[in-house]
Amino acid sequence: MDAMPSPMTHEARLDLLGQVAVNVGLGLRPGQELVLTAPLDAVPLVRRITEHAYKAGASLVTTLLSDDQAALARYQHAPTEAFDYAPAWLFKGMAEAYSGGAARLAIGGDNPALLADQDPDKVSRANRARSVAYRPALELITNFDINWSIVSYATPAWAALMFPDLSAEAAVAKLWDAIFAASRIDRDDPVAAWAEHNAALHARTTHLNAKRYDALHFTGPGTDLRVGLSEGHLWLGGAERAKNGIVCNPNIPSEEVFTTPHLAHVDGLVRSTKPLSYGGTLIQDIAVRFQDGRIVDATASAGQSVLHKVLDTDDGARRLGEVALVPNSSPISASGLLFYNTLYDENAASHIAIGQAYRTCLEGGTTASDEELARRGANTSLIHIDWMIGSGQVDVDGVRTDGSREPVMRAGEWV
Repeated sequence: MDAMPSPMTHEARLDLLGQVAVNVGLGLRPGQELVLTAPLDAVPLVRRITEHAYKAGASLVTTLLSDDQAALARYQHAPTEAFDYAPAWLFKGMAEAYSGGAARLAIGGDNPALLADQDPDKVSRANRARSVAYRPALELITNFDINWSIVSYATPAWAALMFPDLSAEAAVAKLWDAIFAASRIDRDDPVAAWAEHNAALHARTTHLNAKRYDALHFTGPGTDLRVGLSEGHLWLGGAERAKNGIVCNPNIPSEEVFTTPHLAHVDGLVRSTKPLSYGGTLIQDIAVRFQDGRIVDATASAGQSVLHKVLDTDDGARRLGEVALVPNSSPISASGLLFYNTLYDENAASHIAIGQAYRTCLEGGTTASDEELARRGANTSLIHIDWMIGSGQVDVDGVRTDGSREPVMRAGEWV
């Protein structure tokens, strides 16, 4: 679909992003509540989304704002014991809202490098405490009990990290251009563009589900990795129907198709192709070795201490919960930009995720017991962290149960 022939104002594009977030991302239905979280800088988009949510019939929109400087003050001044605490009362309330049928929308845009100079032990402890407290709410989201989505806002700190040689104003403007393009806001009909894109992603998942591969084999510079797939795995991508019957696009943007690896059948070496921004820390040049599904060696050129602490979160943190395929020619990859933001960077490259597996990526997974899912190879963990392993130099083969194989990707492109 062609881009719009005449330029739109920033305000018009921001308004369109609000519409896409509500109508495409969430598929919000009349009478539904919405829980919205956002960085303080994103208030202009919060207001647009709130307006469109009420126009769509929302009964109530509740917004929770975060502030980078307030978050940083905690690491600079809070007592050491405070980093084992998280507001469980808040996350319990969010879980109650989702159990009652509320939709969930997150606006991203926090400074990816906010905690780069802070004590890795404090960062790790705070992240773990939050993961434990947030899990009851997060499970309702990841199990698709509700419709949910994520969009982004171009904050000054994020823009400055991406475009350090530009003025603050120019950097924010350039980041906005990238966000609008990746979110299909600059198309003549963004809703139709998303429908077309979702159809393409669904065609790809139908093709992969028919293959019933036993494993995927990634090869490239520093990478020789065999990822076994769980018994009864399902490939998903694009819009999905939540248990409440509402079709939503969980990620705006989204270019991936993904499924569940087998927790014990991952072996070999893999090297990251893009930095990982996690909890305000940039982890760069990750290189790990898997043996019998478990990471047994891990290094990084920056953020290694944080990486090691993440891997020690729990027993499942060293095993995979997701494998995803993204062509190197995806619009986000073609932009040539490094976003330092997983929502965007994971849609520029094939990737893996350590930690929790998605129940929805297994046949009957949403109703199966935890014991049954574990038997079929689905991993369990407090975390789910994606990092990128694909590029124009990486090939992917599908491996059948008889050991034969066929090309799935060559030089990062679909075969």
